Amino acid sequence: MQRFPCPFCGLRDETEFHYGGEAGNDRPEPAAEVSDQGWAEYLHIETNPKGRSREIWVHMTCGEFFLLERDTVTHEVFASESLRRAAP
Repeated sequence: MQRFPCPFCGLRDETEFHYGGEAGNDRPEPAAEVSDQGWAEYLHIETNPKGRSREIWVHMTCGEFFLLERDTVTHEVFASESLRRAAP
């Protein structure tokens, strides 16, 4: 079983997490000008890279979303960081 480092709770079993999608897949904007095809591609088409990738995950125990950088082949985890934005 893999273990992922939640930036809020520490190292936990992979069964506590859900995949949220690729990171860096820029949301098409402005939304009013995006075609149905463009929106569908943003929601459903992923590159699924082999090797090092940046992904969004959610830790179901604390409910926090975070960025996980890992290798999809070796399963090595390089880093995890919060997606919370600092208060203005």
